[in-house]
Amino acid sequence: MSCFNREDVIDQFAPQGWQRVVFAEFEAAMTSRSRPFPCVFGQSGFRAGRLRFAFPDPLSAETLAPILHTYLREARDIGSMTSLVVFARPGPVLRIDDYRRRFWDLLDELALRDPGQWPADIPRNMDEDLWEFCFAGEPVFVVCNTPAHVLRQSRRATSFTITFQPRWVFDGITNTTDPAAQRSLAMVRERLDAFDALEAAPFLGTYGEHGNREYQQYFLDDTNEPPACPFRRLATPDDVVKKGKVA
Repeated sequence: MSCFNREDVIDQFAPQGWQRVVFAEFEAAMTSRSRPFPCVFGQSGFRAGRLRFAFPDPLSAETLAPILHTYLREARDIGSMTSLVVFARPGPVLRIDDYRRRFWDLLDELALRDPGQWPADIPRNMDEDLWEFCFAGEPVFVVCNTPAHVLRQSRRATSFTITFQPRWVFDGITNTTDPAAQRSLAMVRERLDAFDALEAAPFLGTYGEHGNREYQQYFLDDTNEPPACPFRRLATPDDVVKKGKVA
């Protein structure tokens, strides 16, 4: 299992393979001029060749953990605006609630397989301002896209898709008063309003602000009801016996 850049994807997978099909859809979204994707930073990362892609089959914590570990170890050398986009093999479309459960179960299982220490400055309790998913010692913002999304097209994909963004990629973007960064953030919101068939989720916030909850932004469904906290905290190896899982 590996993560690939754009050229690797084209070289490694057959044009008719599911990997190329889901990648082609992603590429079309990132490069569309008639319907610009809301995340201008993701577009910039794609154009600069700084996004990495993975197609673990099956997609599970066991297959994903080593890929995510390798990516995070190399991410700073890739450069700013990098992300890891992980695609699952397409299958029958499930309900949004089923995808939500799959997503959070996957993050919980990943936490059990984390080879690093949870950062001391990140709380384990998810219902706190500074909580963020962490892996291999790195805080990571996570986004899930699914085939079940209809109204929120910015979170729709042909396959169950998860994007991992190291928290440090947001340095100088969300924690600054720089006019250029502020204009880019305003553009994201403007594009989001035009892209989706419902208003932007009211709980989209800035990391670290009082009352902001990162977990609410990871999986957005087709309503604007704030999601309940899926876990009090993610699992640790100490929970293996209690949860009946294998780390």
